[in-house]
Amino acid sequence: MQASSCDIAVIGGGIIGVSCALALSDTGQDVLLIDPQDLSSGASKGNAGGLAFADILPLASPRIIRKALRWLFDPLGPLSLPPAYLPRIAPWLLQLWRSSLSDRYPANIRAQAALMGLAESEMRVQLERTGLSGHLHTQGVLEVYEGYARYQASLDTAQWRERYGVETHLLQGADLATQQPGLSPRFTHGVLIPGWRNVADPYALGQALGEQALARGVRRLRQAVRWLQPAPSGAQLILEDGSQLQARQVVLAAGARSHLLARGLGDRIPLETERGYNTTLAPDALDLRQQVTFSDHGFVISPLTCGIRVGGAVELGGLDRAPDYRRAQAMLDKAKTFFPDLDTTGGTQWMGFRPSLPDSLPIIARSPRHPAVIYAFGHGHLGLTQSAATARLVRDLATQQPSAIDLQPYRVDRFSLWGARS
Repeated sequence: MQASSCDIAVIGGGIIGVSCALALSDTGQDVLLIDPQDLSSGASKGNAGGLAFADILPLASPRIIRKALRWLFDPLGPLSLPPAYLPRIAPWLLQLWRSSLSDRYPANIRAQAALMGLAESEMRVQLERTGLSGHLHTQGVLEVYEGYARYQASLDTAQWRERYGVETHLLQGADLATQQPGLSPRFTHGVLIPGWRNVADPYALGQALGEQALARGVRRLRQAVRWLQPAPSGAQLILEDGSQLQARQVVLAAGARSHLLARGLGDRIPLETERGYNTTLAPDALDLRQQVTFSDHGFVISPLTCGIRVGGAVELGGLDRAPDYRRAQAMLDKAKTFFPDLDTTGGTQWMGFRPSLPDSLPIIARSPRHPAVIYAFGHGHLGLTQSAATARLVRDLATQQPSAIDLQPYRVDRFSLWGARS
């Protein structure tokens, strides 16, 4: 029989929601995980597999703003925007620009670095606690650049990383070729980040974490939540079949659709969608030693147990526009140029929605209007990376424990000055 009430309802079965449910499973409360789809089957499924703890620079950065005008209207470029969507997204773009300015950009890096530090330690704890450490690998990541000038242009990123203790190693010439055989000689410089972690298959990890949550007493409800509204003793969820569910607390972790449910509480949040694309090839399509990032082209190529995955880029096109798989093909064509031995036959294309806020920081906070609801969304392409940290912070909020880090940078109302809309 379908549940009519619970202590904590977690809306969203992606890697954030699953991790939150797992973290809440040991609090002694009745936790209900709600999602109509298979667990970890959305944006989490198409992840490149990187635990990007070194990725502390936000999308809203001077380097991206400088490149944005050149990129934005190239439909197959690293960052694209369909012209018809411009009126809709213009306020979000204004906030993106504002977040890149000198009075906010360093603070956003500090907040991202703090969250990444917690993410690294909490992921280790989570995987050890659940016996899933075998999913974790330490291959690192190799960022490659075409020529010395392109490498020099990346030094701002290197300086920020050094400031926050991220270990990096410069590779050139023969050292670069030894680190990753088969790479086109057009790439003359590389930066190896050994502290970068990887998972063997992000979908398999999400499924395994979900199974752990259910084994620890979390209940599962395969329904969509159509509306969320306050109630005298918590919150009321209106489900797709018209039934209602009462919860003393709610964790809203519904990814790219979270802001639509936040509207029912009167919170208008400027969440947009980074539509990401990839192609997964056969596992033997390339002798790939570690994840390789083509920073100037906006995509990565990753060795996963499910195959060689070529993907990335950002398309700011909302939730309703049909996928443009030419973007996946464009990255695959480039990857073939960069790795001439890559076998590009028989690949599977994918597109997913990454929930993105203008300053590249998630919201991890109680609703200011209805504190029974905890928000946990807006991680962009870093959902897998920051999932365990978010779960720890959500558990602290739900149980009224001191927070592991300062939550002020992730509060709901930080965009109110700039006319947030959803």
